[in-house]
Amino acid sequence: MSKMNGKRRGRLPRIEVVDLFCGIGGLSYGMKSRGFHIVAGYDLDWTCKFAYEANNDADFVYKDVREVTAKEILDRYSHKSIKVLAGCAPCQPFSSYAFKNKKKDPIKYNLLYEFGRLVKDVKPDIVTMENVPAIRAFRLKSILDDFVQILNDEGYVVDYRIVYCPNYGIPQTRKRLVLLASKLGNISLLPYTHNKDNYVTVRQVIGDLDPLKAGEVSPTDPLHRCAALGELNMKRMLATPYGGSWRDWPEELRLECHKKVGGQSFGSVYGRMKWEEPGPTMTTQCTGIGNGRFGHPDQNRAISIREAALLQTFPLNYKFFENEKEVSITKASRYIGNAVPPRLGEVIAESIIQHIKTHK
Repeated sequence: MSKMNGKRRGRLPRIEVVDLFCGIGGLSYGMKSRGFHIVAGYDLDWTCKFAYEANNDADFVYKDVREVTAKEILDRYSHKSIKVLAGCAPCQPFSSYAFKNKKKDPIKYNLLYEFGRLVKDVKPDIVTMENVPAIRAFRLKSILDDFVQILNDEGYVVDYRIVYCPNYGIPQTRKRLVLLASKLGNISLLPYTHNKDNYVTVRQVIGDLDPLKAGEVSPTDPLHRCAALGELNMKRMLATPYGGSWRDWPEELRLECHKKVGGQSFGSVYGRMKWEEPGPTMTTQCTGIGNGRFGHPDQNRAISIREAALLQTFPLNYKFFENEKEVSITKASRYIGNAVPPRLGEVIAESIIQHIKTHK
């Protein structure tokens, strides 16, 4: 392999990735688009298999991470590659909603420890993890601290930070904790590529799509379909001005929960997006107007699957279903909301590439 110095910039070593909690492959796809070799993805949602394999040219393994062994992961890496172990443990246990839910699932809280177990046994060159910022909160910080301690004890240099996604050209106000760890030396994310003067906006991403009415499907794009609205919700949609929400409705259209003190804080529910700003965080219910600011800026409907996917930075050619004539809006929303934005996967991959150029 040629040397990477001065005027001779040699090739990078082969970089291989195993992606735990892979879902439909947003993180894997972002890394693959930067030249990484995705060798396998593991997830307990078997319905993700088609999308993961079709878009990432990698095996999807339907398996509980608690049953995954270091040997089976090591057997997938080639001998001289840079080995990356990636994981986005399900974020629902660490969300603000989980704090209010008294029936917490201890198994989900332990998934990050399972990731740590595999790091200790596999000893990859580089580790990356993405999760919600709330994992840094006081009541959960011990879980993150324990994971970082595992990495430190194994000789990794660790860096993690809260990422505001518009700063990397992702057109939604998503915030995520991104962790990078390496045995090669200091590692960190790339500097921001955008600022508030050039954030990617809703108009730039979905402004050219065919107009739809509630419940319609585009004749040219089976994923550009949106949920139907009942008579009452259509009245609410018509009463919601540009950039507005339920707060703008007449009293007779408001839900009882919004009239209570506890409901006053959910100001974006039934809201419309603004063309000139990034969209809201895409969630697993992002195609329903009652679940957040998911109303189209000026069409009387919730955003379509295609619009949600584009705001999550999935490309137009990403395959979500083997038969796109039989598309479940509910299932597609869950896939998209649970995914790591592919663009964030690209940023993580570029950060790793720069790190390898410096230290390898």
